[in-house]
Amino acid sequence: MPKKDPRVDAYIARAGEFARPILNRIRKLVHAACPDVQETMKWRVPFFAHKGNLITMPAFKRHCALIFWKGRLFLNEDQKTKLRRLTSISELPGDKTLTGYIKKAIELNEAGIKIPRPKPKPKKPVVVPDYFLTALKQNKKALAAFADFSPSHKREYVEWITEAKREETRAKRIQAAVKLMAKGKSRNWKYE
Repeated sequence: MPKKDPRVDAYIARAGEFARPILNRIRKLVHAACPDVQETMKWRVPFFAHKGNLITMPAFKRHCALIFWKGRLFLNEDQKTKLRRLTSISELPGDKTLTGYIKKAIELNEAGIKIPRPKPKPKKPVVVPDYFLTALKQNKKALAAFADFSPSHKREYVEWITEAKREETRAKRIQAAVKLMAKGKSRNWKYE
């Protein structure tokens, strides 16, 4: 894979006039700090990678951004915010500072440090409304199927029914749900 990707050249050429000098400066500093860096396009945006993603530099209509993939491990909120809304080259930190950020990102990738994933929030237990339980109890197959469903399948049915605004809609949905459950089908069975 070439070190410089012609797709990045094309991206910079298509970017707004204000963004071109910013993107070119970032690109130059990244290549100077890490000669082994690989350029590529991901999600239609230029990325720089070295033993994993390092940096991306998207350009928008009125601003561009410099996003360090593991920036939250070494940049404070103020620094990240400033780098996310660049409208002129003067808003970029000095070459020495920016090169320091780039080298820190490279160091993290070479050390194999991963961004800690946030712990998932525990899901609230599924609360089945009485009117839905009453309808389920009238059909033993549907009640048995509902009882055997995973919490996510139960939640899909309950949310679908409770988000109905009109009573008529809710009644139709309950009727359809009971028919589907009597056949042992989850709410989104078509996509499984």
